[in-house]
Amino acid sequence: MCGGRETEPAYISGLKRHLRNAAILIDVVVRDKSPSQIVRYALKKALAASDLYDEVWCVVDVDEFTDLDRAVRLARDSTTTALKAAVVVSNPCFELWLLLHFTDHRRQIGGYTQLKPLLRRQVPGYDKHLIDFAADYAATCPDAMRRAMALDPTGEAIHLNPSTNMWRLVQAMGWTDT
Repeated sequence: MCGGRETEPAYISGLKRHLRNAAILIDVVVRDKSPSQIVRYALKKALAASDLYDEVWCVVDVDEFTDLDRAVRLARDSTTTALKAAVVVSNPCFELWLLLHFTDHRRQIGGYTQLKPLLRRQVPGYDKHLIDFAADYAATCPDAMRRAMALDPTGEAIHLNPSTNMWRLVQAMGWTDT
């Protein structure tokens, strides 16, 4: 379940195509709401189709939202033996994860407006509406994972800027090269 309309779903769909893991069924759903609303909706959808899903991953940005802690708590409290729920948080936004494919960024950053020029230095003509995982990110995904793990080794420091625990979802989708 993605909070972003275009960037996150395009990246995750591209990653899914790249991995070609037949053992994993991945549905990418967009829900442009607050993090806790996204988690509630994802859990409701997964529980209604419990025979299809054992895990629910909600990918959100920090942006202006104030309910991240509530979203993480909802996911943690709803985890059962039949269903695992997790929240992927990129602080300040998903573009940090994209930037980490190319460079080690450790300075606090205000948001998308500040990240976009840094990302354009690495991906000329970067446009959040035109994500090409295979061309721009596949080869450097292991680098992004290592850099993101260095920022937040536990994958739980959601308030740390910069940080992203997107590496946890990439591993869960079957990426093994880190």
